[in-house]
Amino acid sequence: MAQQKAGRARFPLWLRIFFAILVITFLAAGSAFGVLLGYQYNLPPIQSLEDYRPDVITEVYSDDNRVIGELYLERRIIVSHDEIPPYLQLAILATEDDQFYQHSGINYFSIARAVVKDLIRQSYPIGKGASTITQQLARMLISSFEKTYDRKIKEVLIAWKIEKLYSKQQILTLYCNLHPMGHGIYGVAAAADSYFGKELKDLTLEECAMIAGLPSNPTKYSPRLHPKAALSRRNFVIDRMVTERMISPEMAAEAKAKPLNVLRRSPQRMGMAPHFLERVRQSLAERYSTDEIWRKGLQVYTTLNIQMQNAATRALREGLGQYDKRHGWRGPIGNVLEMPDTSIGTYTHPGWRRVFQQGDIVVGVVEGVGNAEAAIRIGRYHGSVGAKEIAWTKADSPGKILKPGDLAYFKIVSIDDEAGTVSILLDQKPKVEGAIIVLQNNTGEIKAMVGGYDFESSEFNRAVQAMRQVGSTFKPIVYASAFEKGMTPETIIDDDPISHTDDLGRIWQPRNYDGKFKGPISIRQSLTESRNIPTVKVASIIGIKNVVVMARRFGIGGQLPPYLPLALGACEATPLEMASAFTVFPNLGIQAEPYFIRKVEDYDRVKKEETFPKIREVLSPEIAKTILGLLQNVVQGEGGTAAAARSLGRPVGGKTGTTDDFTDSWFVGFTPSLTAAVWVGFDEKKTLGSRQSGSVVALPIWVDCMREILKDKPFENFPTVETISRETPLIIEEIHAD
Repeated sequence: MAQQKAGRARFPLWLRIFFAILVITFLAAGSAFGVLLGYQYNLPPIQSLEDYRPDVITEVYSDDNRVIGELYLERRIIVSHDEIPPYLQLAILATEDDQFYQHSGINYFSIARAVVKDLIRQSYPIGKGASTITQQLARMLISSFEKTYDRKIKEVLIAWKIEKLYSKQQILTLYCNLHPMGHGIYGVAAAADSYFGKELKDLTLEECAMIAGLPSNPTKYSPRLHPKAALSRRNFVIDRMVTERMISPEMAAEAKAKPLNVLRRSPQRMGMAPHFLERVRQSLAERYSTDEIWRKGLQVYTTLNIQMQNAATRALREGLGQYDKRHGWRGPIGNVLEMPDTSIGTYTHPGWRRVFQQGDIVVGVVEGVGNAEAAIRIGRYHGSVGAKEIAWTKADSPGKILKPGDLAYFKIVSIDDEAGTVSILLDQKPKVEGAIIVLQNNTGEIKAMVGGYDFESSEFNRAVQAMRQVGSTFKPIVYASAFEKGMTPETIIDDDPISHTDDLGRIWQPRNYDGKFKGPISIRQSLTESRNIPTVKVASIIGIKNVVVMARRFGIGGQLPPYLPLALGACEATPLEMASAFTVFPNLGIQAEPYFIRKVEDYDRVKKEETFPKIREVLSPEIAKTILGLLQNVVQGEGGTAAAARSLGRPVGGKTGTTDDFTDSWFVGFTPSLTAAVWVGFDEKKTLGSRQSGSVVALPIWVDCMREILKDKPFENFPTVETISRETPLIIEEIHAD
């Protein structure tokens, strides 16, 4: 401190002020000299405002035209001057440049004042608070924030040029659209949407003040990272508006009394359907340039339904979590005390950098364990778990399974930002995976797509990429082929032991799931109870090659080995393929090709492409109607493997599927309007466990998902052959197998 004072004393105040005047004179003279001698070296071109278009967001919309996702390098929403609320304009001017409408781009008095202050503090060359809005805009065009005289002179030259080319309104509009606002957000409109979920016109005074306070330091004043600093900055902006007589003290007092009320997470909704959005991005990349997708602001209208997507996501995550918990607590994922140079108090986790919200499953560190509770820290938040919060582990106290320093997953039930506390439950991330796909029967529109438990952990989209053995979900295809060959639901087949020898002399003896034999039974009973032996016998009678042909007609694209095990689903398909195949039954023979992008427009709303349903006939209406009835019987009939779906109280049909070693669990089911496929399994194809069949693992997820989807939907009945032929005149394209 003494050295600092001694250093300052070396230069008298009058000498420092004199030097400041020299600095200002040099800056002004240097700028003028640069203009006269063509000093505008390496200056970025200043485009006309009408032609200037910075990077803008490609927005992805749901089926009701709500934004569900965005693709961007910089999150920016371009607005006109008239769309910027007066309070926001005033707040920016009060904070950043109160002489904006008086100066010609450079406020020499402000520069001199800043230089004098910095010289008095012995910090130079150019001080903070010396730039006008025009200079800040120029600095963004230079893309340099280094404090040098060279950069400052460039900044002044560009500011002069901007002031000559544009009006004050245009300059302020450019500033409002270009300035960084933190968290990858650029411009006031994107800030309003990201922090408050509002359009600019709906912002309140205090919200305008908070946004106006961000440009000076978006990180320091981030309302998500530093809410106290953001509140203080917002109130400073409001006080500045009072000082500049823009608002009354009474308005200021009322605004300052309001809390920040920012959204905990930007409403980009990228977390709503990440696997779906990645599929959209991949599809766009096949037809459009990187520049068009990431910089030019395409408008992409998809088929996804928000309510259905949320229902599918929640059902799959909860279903996989329940399966995982049934198989026990796997223990902590680590302990910080075993890490070098790390303590419980200093440990930080990468996942703590983001903003938490209710329902998140995050890593927490155990700070201490008592007789009844364990103290947990998650970032800056503190919480605790007792016997109730760990009950699923079967332990009666946290001390039995946790110790200080342990790292484990916790589910956030509620958050108190002011107190810095959270209510939490002990959790763990499932190792098992799954997928759900929901289709609109008559159009093929993909209404929901969940490709796995957690997109951040795995971007692999199991709904459309995972080729998994389909098990008994293949049986309706076998019987469709049989009915074309003249069999009926009442055809009797013997359910008794059989064996087959292949070309290599290997003996195959199929078994029923329950290990029993029922003797002569009808095809109706065989499909209802998912009997294996009668299905194999039917395939043998009609010829397995005919089954292959039928599967191709249904759209199964993988390998279909022409051997009898194929009848029991010894082939692979994706959940999307199976869902699409099953739409044939409620559609009474018609299949609509699945699609997920309805329309694409460019930034100026000029249409670039549009998709319409493509349909074809797979089965005759009569045969499709017959199998539709059989699959309804799987739910409603005695001994049906999908009896749990009766709880929906709706007309539904479907088929469970399980592989021999329980590696894959399926349920593909439908209502008159929708078809959904659920698959559950491990990525590495290992067993789910004994008796973990489709009815035990996949069906409950399907029921949970459809219950939420159907809760506000009107009651529907399946169509009749007469209704289809009379009310739905379709142009049908027939296809034939290879």
